[in-house]
Amino acid sequence: MSKQLIIFDTTLRDGEQSPGASMTRDEKVRIAKALERMRVDVIEAGFPVASEGDFESVKAVADAIKDSTVCGLARALDKDIDRAGEALKGANSARIHTFIATSPIHMKMKLRMEPDAVVEQAVRAVKRARQFTDNVEFSPEDAGRSELDFLCRVLEAVIDAGATTVNIPDTVGYNLPHQFGGLIGRLMERVPNSDKAVFSVHCHNDLGMAVANSLAAVAQGARQVECTINGLGERAGNAALEEIVMAVSTRRDVFDCSVDHLDRTQIVPCSRLVSSITGFTVQPNKAIVGANAFAHESGIHQDGVLKSRETYEIMRAEDVGWSANRMVLGKHSGRNAFRTRLQELGVNFASEEELNAAFVRFKELADKKHEIFDDDLQALVTEASLEAENERVKLVALKVCSETGETPNALVTLKIDGAEKTATASGGGPVDAAFKAIESLVNSGAELQLYSVNNITSGTDSQGEVTVRLEQDGRIVNGQGADTDIVIASAKAYINTLNRVLAPVDRQHPQV
Repeated sequence: MSKQLIIFDTTLRDGEQSPGASMTRDEKVRIAKALERMRVDVIEAGFPVASEGDFESVKAVADAIKDSTVCGLARALDKDIDRAGEALKGANSARIHTFIATSPIHMKMKLRMEPDAVVEQAVRAVKRARQFTDNVEFSPEDAGRSELDFLCRVLEAVIDAGATTVNIPDTVGYNLPHQFGGLIGRLMERVPNSDKAVFSVHCHNDLGMAVANSLAAVAQGARQVECTINGLGERAGNAALEEIVMAVSTRRDVFDCSVDHLDRTQIVPCSRLVSSITGFTVQPNKAIVGANAFAHESGIHQDGVLKSRETYEIMRAEDVGWSANRMVLGKHSGRNAFRTRLQELGVNFASEEELNAAFVRFKELADKKHEIFDDDLQALVTEASLEAENERVKLVALKVCSETGETPNALVTLKIDGAEKTATASGGGPVDAAFKAIESLVNSGAELQLYSVNNITSGTDSQGEVTVRLEQDGRIVNGQGADTDIVIASAKAYINTLNRVLAPVDRQHPQV
């Protein structure tokens, strides 16, 4: 059995299924490069058949990534597999991940297929995927609620057909650790050709058990874990990559495998990048990557840590990328120094025009802030990416008035489909007034579900990063904006979200 635990990251595919977490092609490439710097083994880049945008994103990641395996998801359908194979042509190392449901409820209610037909289709899909790559993964969807004998039958058949990885998903987060670990152990014992494939797990967090179930499976012999940065994913999310990696790394006495090939110092930077791009902030007490993960307030704890760090810390903050690293550049700094630091952060510009535009933004920010931190730069690049999406609605000008005893009001000018329009509105506060003025011009009919503000760095001159969530006809969309002026940041976030609401939707998401 392999001593190396394969880390399969699906932030770009399953993570993107979080309502409102859609990413652009360039944002996916940025995250993929961050995962590559971490030396993640497999990056699931998307579901190529879902839309032209998904296809182009998977293709862009496949072309950009050289050291990690790039994976595309496909249902057990010829058109899905062919599309995935086409998207992955440029990859140095490619994998096709195909799946079909195997639980009684899914086969009966969703697929409307008999078990024999499901086995036949699974085998056909794996064989077709092998025409594009020798690296083929198969998942029996909703394995956590499937019958054991049928699971064994399906897995034996797909391994014989050429599947090199068999992934066992707890699709609806139904299992408990002792059950799920036991399932993996029994499958590896009962499937006759189990030694010819890597056993993998993909756990959802509906009962808060995704990480625990994944680790229980690893203890039983699973040698690949599918996970996401910050636990992002459908519904309650997936197993968090950072928690899986650090649990295996810290508890070497328990797990008979290692993740030493990963650069764990990239965990926090990658977490911040994903949070910045998706608008899904990390809760302060989140394990490993939360702001309070290595903070001690209790006097007893502080005293113990000062005497010996190991009294209350089982990991070193530095080992996962926590540091005071900051970019010491200001308004007098040159373009080359700016470019170099962004390259170190994994950001490369496609043209001098893009560099120049970003440099202008940097200069404007440097005029407002005395110190520029790496997080400011990540937000700057993300904002540029967000504005690139703003094809229909753009903020031209905003003026707000708020004083004690008076009703706040806002005057906003927008460019909508190329035409400038102006409106005023009053509200309970300056942000409320600004949102009402914007909505009066756009008339989207969307309802505000979430308004969240976070400071990107410390200090009263910090940029505020605003996340807005809107719902329209059952569709939920997130957007972001950043600025040292929190009202302007709020308007930017609202407009970014409106542009996403107004954009056409042609995506479909499978659940694994």
